Amino acid sequence: MIEYFLQFLGELKDMKHKKIATFGFVATLVGATLFVSSTLFAKSNESESSRLAALAKYTRVIGTIEKYYVDDINITDIVNKSIDGLMSNLDAHSSFLDKKGFKNLKIQTDGEFGGLGITVGMRKGVLTIISPIEGTPADKAGVKAGDIILKIDDLSTLNMTIDEAVSHMRGKPKTKIVLTIVREGKSKPLKIKIIRDIIKIDSVYTKVIKKENILYLRVTSFDKKVVQKTKEALLSHKDVKGIVLDLRNNPGGLLNQAVGLVNLFVDKGIIVSQRGRDKKENTKYNASKSTTITKKPMAVLVNGGSASASEIVSGSLQDHKRAIIIGTKTFGKGSVQVILPINNTEGLRLTIARYYLPSGRTIQAVGVVPDVEIAAGKVPHKVNEFSIKEKELKKHLKVELNKIQKKKVKIDKVDKNIITKDDVLKDIQLKTAIDTIKILSIANER
Repeated sequence: MIEYFLQFLGELKDMKHKKIATFGFVATLVGATLFVSSTLFAKSNESESSRLAALAKYTRVIGTIEKYYVDDINITDIVNKSIDGLMSNLDAHSSFLDKKGFKNLKIQTDGEFGGLGITVGMRKGVLTIISPIEGTPADKAGVKAGDIILKIDDLSTLNMTIDEAVSHMRGKPKTKIVLTIVREGKSKPLKIKIIRDIIKIDSVYTKVIKKENILYLRVTSFDKKVVQKTKEALLSHKDVKGIVLDLRNNPGGLLNQAVGLVNLFVDKGIIVSQRGRDKKENTKYNASKSTTITKKPMAVLVNGGSASASEIVSGSLQDHKRAIIIGTKTFGKGSVQVILPINNTEGLRLTIARYYLPSGRTIQAVGVVPDVEIAAGKVPHKVNEFSIKEKELKKHLKVELNKIQKKKVKIDKVDKNIITKDDVLKDIQLKTAIDTIKILSIANER
């Protein structure tokens, strides 16, 4: 068995050209390959004899389990369980991908799968919803960022890994699942019924806040189309006074898209850097003037469901003093994972580095603190109940009033891409962002 494990380590070294980069809570395969040198697998300062002694102890444990365990269990299952336990004890994001997990990873890469539309992670050892993806079954059912999942149907999530949880939540479209959750402010657990569906993520969409002539840019996740779609939106709205970038409940995604998005607004300096145990693997991602499109005033909306790539974008724009960050503190996920294939059907998701913002501060477990901290809610406002309107007069012009009302209904149906005053009054964070851009615009004009 010792020879087997030494051979296993050697095979991992030889696989360095097959490694696939991943980023974010939802591990997403990307086209480019991340080349990680064999120094990741270099020997520690321990002597060869102590390493062999440790491996010998491990093989004795495996042999003992195989011989004496109450149920008949084969060597493959024992090794898989031991690898799974090892990876889950390293950190919240490292894990063993068995055949099923590796297959699910590939399914997710296609951008369509039967599921709920939520991103989950481990927070203080419990399975926590990072954010529901906008427009998905979970979002429509009322699932919220920060909810703790106690049960998936009748299965307790105690000691359940993220991959196991994702596997249980996925299933055939139109099938029912019940999540038992704990929510802050609620005295009892809630049971939420959700009908699975094919998850198609529309990662970028835009609206216009017409009265103020501000572009509202919503990014729901960082898939491979984010930079291109954002670029198209900016070029088609060149005359706006400012931009609101909404990253609330955005769980992350591809690193190159996060870097590319920042580069549309920043023309020089470091966007983000990556540092690990081996200095040779440290990387800096720099802005380029040739890809910068606009320097219009910006406000970025974030909350506790903004994680990973969202934190890189908001934190980098904040460090460059390029945008005002508004909302609540972000999740705090700033580590780098890679997928290391063990064979054609299994692999490891392993944390190899952390991300750092331009100022040198880390995101991991800290998050991004907004410049203007404000909780979600409605805008406080009063309606003047004592004012008399034309329609309340005894002899008002009914015909003209009917024309105006019909015209108003028609406009509301046509202008679906316009954020109305009522929309703004329902979202105090958005209202704060709009007011911030108005102030920045006035300052620039002066």
